[in-house]
Amino acid sequence: MADILLIEDDVTIRTALSRGLRDLGHAVSSSPTALDGLRMAVQDRPDLIVLDLGLPDLDGAELLRMLRAVSKIPVIVATARDGDAEMVPVLDAGADDYVVKPYSAAQLDARIRAVLRRAGESAPDPLQVGALRVDPRARLAELDGAALDLTPREFDVLHYLAARAGEVVTKRELLTEVWQLPYGGADKTVDVHLSWLRRKLGETAAEPRYLHTVRGVGVKLVEPS
Repeated sequence: MADILLIEDDVTIRTALSRGLRDLGHAVSSSPTALDGLRMAVQDRPDLIVLDLGLPDLDGAELLRMLRAVSKIPVIVATARDGDAEMVPVLDAGADDYVVKPYSAAQLDARIRAVLRRAGESAPDPLQVGALRVDPRARLAELDGAALDLTPREFDVLHYLAARAGEVVTKRELLTEVWQLPYGGADKTVDVHLSWLRRKLGETAAEPRYLHTVRGVGVKLVEPS
């Protein structure tokens, strides 16, 4: 089962596909507009997005570019446009696959499974730093064998730091690579998330174990001595 976000303005198609995908075992949420779909994608972080190009408030191709600026969630474009002139730019913009209308829920399900299988195959192996284990495939972090209750963004920060264990990572780098935001005025966001991570790791800035602040430079994740 996968968590699917369906961004489709046609209520008949949206209802039928939602029902069909649920019958096939998926959890489905949906939006009829581009901007609401973008909000749901960032907030809910589904496993995959099915994106119609002909949306009422914003062209789906433009929404895809916006999505790719903030997320690597797999996207299948679903559209009535079937020419190379239409589809090649969409694939170049970051779509993982596309289906041409009309299509069935079963056909879409096959595409979903194939895209998620490729995404899973490309995911890196779990990382181990001391008693901390970070598994990007399962999006699961464990400390001493117990799962950590992390938000999606907290997991992304922890995974980025674990992949660079022992290295000093700057706030600019975290904002650019994890939040995909330009640096400037948002460093407090990084501080807040690091504070939350420390609390969940059972440590403080004054008495660190894994997350060590390098004053004036950044933070590094290390194996406790």
